[in-house]
Amino acid sequence: MAKKQSLSPPQVVVLGFLVVILVGTILLSLPQTTANGERQRLVDALFTATSAVCVTGLVVHDTGTYFSLFGQIVILLLIQIGGLGYMTMATFLLLLIGKTITLKERLIMQESMPQFSLGGVVQFTKYVLKVTLILEVIGATILSLRWMGDYSVPKAIYLGIFHAVSAFCNAGFALFSDSFGGFRGDMVICLTVLFLVIVGGLGYVVVSDLYYFRHRKFPQLSIHTKMVLSITLTLIVLGGVAFYLLESKNPSTLARLPGKEKVMASLFQAVTPRTAGFSVVDVGGMMRGSLFITIILMFIGASPGGTGGGIKTTTFGVMLVTVWATLKGRSDVTLFKHRIPGEVISKSFVVGFLSIFFIVIITLFITSSESYDFVRVFFETMSAFGTVGLSTGITSGLSSLGKILLILTMFVGRLGPLTIGVAMMREVEDLRFRYPERKVLVG
Repeated sequence: MAKKQSLSPPQVVVLGFLVVILVGTILLSLPQTTANGERQRLVDALFTATSAVCVTGLVVHDTGTYFSLFGQIVILLLIQIGGLGYMTMATFLLLLIGKTITLKERLIMQESMPQFSLGGVVQFTKYVLKVTLILEVIGATILSLRWMGDYSVPKAIYLGIFHAVSAFCNAGFALFSDSFGGFRGDMVICLTVLFLVIVGGLGYVVVSDLYYFRHRKFPQLSIHTKMVLSITLTLIVLGGVAFYLLESKNPSTLARLPGKEKVMASLFQAVTPRTAGFSVVDVGGMMRGSLFITIILMFIGASPGGTGGGIKTTTFGVMLVTVWATLKGRSDVTLFKHRIPGEVISKSFVVGFLSIFFIVIITLFITSSESYDFVRVFFETMSAFGTVGLSTGITSGLSSLGKILLILTMFVGRLGPLTIGVAMMREVEDLRFRYPERKVLVG
């Protein structure tokens, strides 16, 4: 009798996200979720559910006006589940009912929320939930207090909670039709949102490392944290400066804004492309150069173990230092006086290659099926893959095929092409021998 094969951790993670998206699609298909009481098209419900679970923020309908309160709450719950990872939420529920976490469940948790080792994964999950709750409550409180001057107390609180969760999870869903365009001169709102976006994108490992380093429980920061912080800061500064220089004379974006708002808008648009998706300017009116820089930022994305997408800052960093070491003729790839393992280097380039290959294929398909400009299609595809949510305004006008292709792109972007690939491949035993080595001419 053949031995029954169980699902591998990557397969369970993929299946789990699919189940959550399916449930979300069913809920968003109900007439109660729309403001006018009419059912939305199934493909639109699937698109919105996928965008929420994959914390992307691309929308086919305006979230604040098209959906009822019930529909917005469904979207908010999907964002929270997708941001934390469904296994984190499932673990929390298991702990609440007092169930013991098995070894297989720990392996799945580790796959869903990458850690360096299996030990302490349950404790780390508790830490993730605690940090998420604290930061979202702080963000919601600040935003609610600020909006109490403009709205009634209940609505201000609701707006504060919704946007705090959306920002920390790097989802990009907003209840304002122009995202945060009406608040680009408001320092309290902009800085609060940016803080939540940055911390959510850094990853829980980095936040934990900083906390223990601050309280002197760790003698020094890990290489992972140093790389994440240095690349994140570099991308924010370079992105902000580039956006300011390219858009300062563009009447559709920065030209008509006061000096302070120009600086804030440039900073905002440098941070949010790295998977948050909020905007304070008309993305469709941006210069081609700014769109290209935004595409690069969306491709790099956030950091591992966080709520964002993209190939991740560390993947990009490892590829950079590997190229530098190769150009210098060094056999070892080093960073911060430590050697990077070969398997990490290989994984980084595999992730980069698979990501580029997938994006190119999807872009070609959408370009063939739609009548929009190539740059706009490429931008939209990269936004979906990076789970960003920025749009030049073509999403709602896409055909059903175009929307389905973006749905697939959001799903692959959230889980990562490597996880999807491993889940699809059959597990094979390691060979007990090695083939002879031969050199191949490259370059």
